[in-house]
Amino acid sequence: MDDYLAWLIAGFVLVIVELVSGSFYLLVLGIAAFAGAAVAYAKLGIAVQAITAAVVAVAGMGWVRKYRSRTKGEVMRSPDHGQPAPFETWIDRDARRARVKHRGVSWEAVVEGDVSGQPGEVLYVLAVDGNTLKVSKTRPA
Repeated sequence: MDDYLAWLIAGFVLVIVELVSGSFYLLVLGIAAFAGAAVAYAKLGIAVQAITAAVVAVAGMGWVRKYRSRTKGEVMRSPDHGQPAPFETWIDRDARRARVKHRGVSWEAVVEGDVSGQPGEVLYVLAVDGNTLKVSKTRPA
């Protein structure tokens, strides 16, 4: 089997596995294998093929890492963010844990800031952490 066919097969396998897993790193390795195939097709030695594939892989990994670090901080807010949640009762006032009504259901909540703790007092959802809400008296922007 010619060297370029081995590189092509490796490249296609890596790209197919990437499509199943969703990892950009495997796509980069597949592209590096295609670069190795191009060099092999040009009848250059195995050392040049391997060096070319390695250079393309390292450059691609650097690009993926830079891309992921740039987009890492973009976290989507909860659709409940800023929604009203009327206060029901304290569970543990010292620990700032209370019961609030949200979407027609009673939720456990962690209260931030000053709250009088009167039933019916309107609090606003800041975040959702599992089955616990973080709420505050002031409505978030």
